[in-house]
Amino acid sequence: MDIFLSINNREQVIRLPVLPKEFKIQSGMKNESFDTINQGEIKLIGMDSLKSISIQSFFPNQDYPFLRDRRYKGWEYIKILEEWKSRRVPIRLVITDSSNELVNMPCTIESFEYGQQDGTGDIYYTLTLNEFKFIKLEQKVV
Repeated sequence: MDIFLSINNREQVIRLPVLPKEFKIQSGMKNESFDTINQGEIKLIGMDSLKSISIQSFFPNQDYPFLRDRRYKGWEYIKILEEWKSRRVPIRLVITDSSNELVNMPCTIESFEYGQQDGTGDIYYTLTLNEFKFIKLEQKVV
């Protein structure tokens, strides 16, 4: 399995060097409940809500044999993600497994928490992403 983050149609791509031990994608619906006079409470099925995912791992500051990518070190990853946040454009999350794409989703960075926990210099982080939907407007001729 590999996890990639990219910006602006692969202008810049990050492959997470250390995979999280787990990830969960939250996917819900915007259902509504109403009270009626004759039937009591009823449920109306709504549209999909935006998906979200939270990833916890670390950006290494040194070389480990289990790294998936060695292009950047610790704080370089932080600098890249902070720059992406400041650009205010969606990023793409791609999670692959044995040449199959499990997830390919445009996202926004909802929160990015990071810091050091020990003397290794590794940067531990929690990255929370929410799905981003591109707006498609139909043009009507009047």
